[in-house]
Parts: sequence; structure tokens; C-alpha cells
Amino acid sequence: MPDHPATQLATLQSALAAHGQGDLSATALGDTARAQQALLAALPPRYGEVLLNLIDRLEASALFTEESCSFSRSSLLDHLQAWVDKARSALPGA
Repeated sequence: MPDHPATQLATLQSALAAHGQGDLSATALGDTARAQQALLAALPPRYGEVLLNLIDRLEASALFTEESCSFSRSSLLDHLQAWVDKARSALPGA
């Protein structure tokens, strides 16, 4: 069942891993994150705000060829992974 929040979290985790390995663009990761509506609805509203902020920053960082002080790709990926971990523990019934 693709609309189950836990399934959508696993989809997001896979997309994050693929992006980290260079197999998925920042835009595609952002599209995947934004499409996980059942997941975002199952979490407190603040989770959605934080996720979208991180995704926006990651997409903006893709415009730079190197790390910049305001857009560290590796730091953003670390924060996205922390978001996934916290979301997993916050999901009802997880």
C-alpha cells in the first residue's frame, strides 16, 4: 500500500540514499519528498515545514559546483537523514 506513511518514509529514505550516491538529482529527491503526503499528514506539522526547508536548501545548493558556507551539501544530507530518523520514531505505530 503506497499511501501508508511507513512505506512513504521508506521511499524517502531510498531516494535520500540514491541522491547521496549520486544516482538521483536534488530536484528528483525534492519531488519525491514533496509527494509523500500521507507521511507528512501522519507527522506533526513542524516536520513538514522542516523537511521542505531542507529540500529547498538542498535544491539551491545544487546550483553551486562546490560547497559554499551557506549551502553545505553534506551537512544538508546529514540533516535530512536526521529528519528521516526522527520521523521514523515519531510515526504513530512505528
